[in-house]
Amino acid sequence: MDFVTIIGLEVHAQLLTKSKMFCSCSTDYANTPPNTHVCQVCLGMPGVLPTINRRAVEFTIMAALALNCTISEYAKFDRKNYPYPDLMKGYQISQYDAPIGRHGWLDIEPGKRIGIIRVHLEEDVAKLVHCTSSWGESYTLVDVNRSGVPLMEVVGEPELNSPEEARQFLVKLRTILQYLGVSSGNMEEGSFRCDANISIRPLNCSSGLAKVEVKNMNSFKAVYRALEYEAERQRKAVEQGEHVVQETRGWVEEKGMTVSQRSKEYAHDYRYFPEPDLPPLQLTAAWVEELSSHLPELPQARYDRFMARYGLPAYDANLITVSRSLADYFEACLNLRHGPSPQKEAKTISNWLLGDFARLLNLTGQDITESKVTPSHLVEMVDLIEQGILSSTSAKAVFQEMFYTGKRPGEIVAEQGLTQISELAVVEEIVNQVIADNTPAVVDFKSGKTQALSFLVGQVMKQSKGRANPKLVNEVLHHALGE
Repeated sequence: MDFVTIIGLEVHAQLLTKSKMFCSCSTDYANTPPNTHVCQVCLGMPGVLPTINRRAVEFTIMAALALNCTISEYAKFDRKNYPYPDLMKGYQISQYDAPIGRHGWLDIEPGKRIGIIRVHLEEDVAKLVHCTSSWGESYTLVDVNRSGVPLMEVVGEPELNSPEEARQFLVKLRTILQYLGVSSGNMEEGSFRCDANISIRPLNCSSGLAKVEVKNMNSFKAVYRALEYEAERQRKAVEQGEHVVQETRGWVEEKGMTVSQRSKEYAHDYRYFPEPDLPPLQLTAAWVEELSSHLPELPQARYDRFMARYGLPAYDANLITVSRSLADYFEACLNLRHGPSPQKEAKTISNWLLGDFARLLNLTGQDITESKVTPSHLVEMVDLIEQGILSSTSAKAVFQEMFYTGKRPGEIVAEQGLTQISELAVVEEIVNQVIADNTPAVVDFKSGKTQALSFLVGQVMKQSKGRANPKLVNEVLHHALGE
């Protein structure tokens, strides 16, 4: 039997505010001792009152606008009640029937629009740390530092039909939030988290089977693998006559499988009711318009502009604009160059960014903002190549030295004697020596084996340690070989 996969994503993003959602405790708790960024509000002590973080509300409005949502004139907070050790108060302050944003959309490839049901604001919960003692006893500790950090939830329509579409949705959403500057979007650190509801339905059937919620996915790769596994598990279950139950399952990365955790709750199980200690939010048109006017250029608009203005191929434009820091670096480089052909300039910079630069960043685990290679360094090196001072071969060595030391390319060229050899007499001397040392290749070339020329060029470059001007080498070789 053929099935259609149906996926809906619920994405939680920690917001980059300085203080928590309902108190003044700092949100900068990374690498700090447990339970040191807490107060009576974080700990859920009796008699304390929460206060709303205005900046968190503004960040959520900005994100909802970027996701093409309608902003509610009226929004309120609610208590979501469920007993769990990471909830200090025994309930979570969230939003239920009056969220900040509704009815938006996000486009993925190829030209598919995924609806956004809602964008709402809530507080994060504490972190449970599972441990095992030296004598083998298991126990759990609670770190309250994270509790109360502003958490924005984006709920998508169940309109994704494959793990790849889910991955694209997450990548595009994270990119938008990073462009807005409202979230770091770091899945590995837990500031960008995703739960997925997945079900299957027989092809040409209007109704699907029970949906399963999948949790504990902490990377884009994990989301893809977990959904791929779960879709296949459900298909096999149906084909074997088993009943797919509505439940919550956790992804176990080490085993590459999902495991049952608990039966899936319904909304009424949480006994939502309006938060009595917080006033409703009046999101005026003037306030929303002011925030809208300060939105930055978003990824799709930048992608379109890079292609139209600089003639970048779609592949290059997509890879560069997926990261705001990379796109900013790219434009910073172009602002330093004023050549006659903006398209050629852009493609040259793009090739370096997506080639050697990307390779070294991945190798060292750095973001481009952390690199010692500034835009002016990269532009200076490109200038040296175009002026004939530095060969393309030597440029790779120079770039690597720049990356690890932060030295300027001109300084490295001078120190290592990497200036390109463009003197005709010097190149002729090297070419003549290579021809004399490689008679078989010369014979092959003269007998019509054109690939022999590439071998001879390589020998000249090797003997000159990559410094010979490639164009001049080809010209001298052709002349010396009687062409």
